[in-house]
Amino acid sequence: MMKILTGYIPQSSGEASVAGKDVVKDALKVKAKIGYLPENNPLYNDMFVSEYLKFVAGTYGATTNKVGEMIEKTGLTPEKHKKIGQLSKGFRQRVGLAAALIHDPEVLILDEPTTGLDPNQLVEIRNLIKHVGKEKTVLLSTHIMQEVEQLCDRVIIINKGEIVADKAIAELKNLSSSKTIIVEFDKECSTNALKKVEGVQGAKSMGGNRFELISNESAKTKQAVFQFAVANKLSIVEISEQSKNLESVFQQLTKG
Repeated sequence: MMKILTGYIPQSSGEASVAGKDVVKDALKVKAKIGYLPENNPLYNDMFVSEYLKFVAGTYGATTNKVGEMIEKTGLTPEKHKKIGQLSKGFRQRVGLAAALIHDPEVLILDEPTTGLDPNQLVEIRNLIKHVGKEKTVLLSTHIMQEVEQLCDRVIIINKGEIVADKAIAELKNLSSSKTIIVEFDKECSTNALKKVEGVQGAKSMGGNRFELISNESAKTKQAVFQFAVANKLSIVEISEQSKNLESVFQQLTKG
């Protein structure tokens, strides 16, 4: 599981002690500053959207004026007169997000917020989270690397309870020791033959005459691939280095 986290870091041990006591002493005040959307979004399906959000607002002591504001902000206006049970998964996620934001928290915690959404709903929820992130601290817990790259600035990878990385996205991608090279030839070529090329640690077919090569030194490997092509009377239609992705970094840091 990858978790994208941030938090308050005390400047001294004395400050840490005071901060810890304050959290215990004023637990309700601390909770009032947090909004939470769990993976399995618990909603009252028999309640209407507006009715449910008024109920949630009341539990936080928020004004009912916030209900209309949240409905508009989360794009629920066309569905506000429907019962929650009549909504699609995407709109139910919006209701959950509106409920998490109804009391204007400083921190928003999201646990797998896009699970089960279709591609259109996925884009809409991502955009909504990005918009919220401009005003609040958003903590996102997910194992979907594409979500991390789309939504996050800073990443913490936790493996077996231990933090193995805590960096900005760009820095984290540079941790990957392997490079991916995409090459396409004009004629058929054997994957096994490519695996024997100097610097190639792995090779797999992508269909047709297109291959994915794994290497630690892309420049030397590209040169060796050119020599391989000449030796085998092949022409290279395309050769490029694929941009690094978080999936390879995650695997590198958590395997074993």
